[in-house]
Amino acid sequence: MNQQASPVQTKDRLHWVDAARGFAIFGILIVNMLSFSSPYFTYRGEGLVWNNPEDEVTLAVIDIVFQASFYSLFSFLFGFGLQLMTDRLQLKKLEAVPLLTRRLLFLLLFGVIHAFVIWYGDILITYALVGLLALLFLKVKERTLIYWAVGLLGGFVGFITFISYLARTWIAMYGQEPLKPVEPIIANYQSNSFTTIWSQNAQDWLFGSGLGLFFLPFLLLPLFLVGMYFARKRWLHHPMQHKSVLKKLWVYSLILFLVFKLGPYFFGNPLWFEIAQDSIGGLFSALFYILSITLLGQTELGAKLMQPFNYVGRMAFTNYIMQSILCVLLFYGIGLGWYGQTSPLQGVGIAIIIYGLQMIYSSIWLRKFRYGPLEWLWRSLTYGKMQLMGK
Repeated sequence: MNQQASPVQTKDRLHWVDAARGFAIFGILIVNMLSFSSPYFTYRGEGLVWNNPEDEVTLAVIDIVFQASFYSLFSFLFGFGLQLMTDRLQLKKLEAVPLLTRRLLFLLLFGVIHAFVIWYGDILITYALVGLLALLFLKVKERTLIYWAVGLLGGFVGFITFISYLARTWIAMYGQEPLKPVEPIIANYQSNSFTTIWSQNAQDWLFGSGLGLFFLPFLLLPLFLVGMYFARKRWLHHPMQHKSVLKKLWVYSLILFLVFKLGPYFFGNPLWFEIAQDSIGGLFSALFYILSITLLGQTELGAKLMQPFNYVGRMAFTNYIMQSILCVLLFYGIGLGWYGQTSPLQGVGIAIIIYGLQMIYSSIWLRKFRYGPLEWLWRSLTYGKMQLMGK
């Protein structure tokens, strides 16, 4: 019988994985708020401006709990999802690579529009490109996934950390200095001219992402591969059957999360260790979060607490783009013009309000519809036909 590819049905979803995706959207917003609201997170120099105790504590909490943890979590979940889709297609005797390639190419298109029309800090381009690389690993053995993940991430981070350590004196001296004057950047984003804002946005994308594309296979592909490995092992499919394994991994990930993310603060949080803190610490904090949510989701109380995050996670694409649109309207001159005028703590408050609103409208939307608006569009393009939207 010739079967057709189709999206996963709601009843077949892993709700704790959706909740983890929703939680990741919150963490990403907390970190992105620093870039939405000012040039300092992109061009450095934040220590020269945000230097009172309130700012320093807020930045430290963001660095330890959020920074690099949630794009790592989302990368893990993206790899996990690629493997899930592959498994479902194989059960239907369908080839996975053509469909997934089409899906990722449409994501790349969405990312280009997002990056150059809305906000330069786009992550969709990155996920699409790394996802295409990950397709090369769909048929390798489980242990090969881990070998490549450890080799790529460990080798690259070890090399960069070693070079940074050798240059630690220079890094400590100049690492906090702004990489370019920020006053013109602030003025451009406070402008009410779309062309001025788009021009600055394009410059910021080239600065932040141009060279960074070279490092993607070393930093993000390993996270995709770990997610694919978890999907192969089916540990998150049947958590109660694998509870002992998940609990052991939870303990190990918590310890390494604290060692790499919190540990450096006991030694002055040196800048030369930053790549290891973010990449290795980000991986283990991501594992800690997904394992915590999975285990908590097996309890009645945990499942209830996670339901709002579940709604946001099922509309993660829509909510991610909506965050960018709302923040552009809040911070740029075409809206309220708050750019360069808010503190890190105020940014956290704004993020909490935005995310709270997303919890509300996501739950309302999904009572009536199967997918978020952009999820529906992406699925329709991927499968080559209009998907059923209403319930």
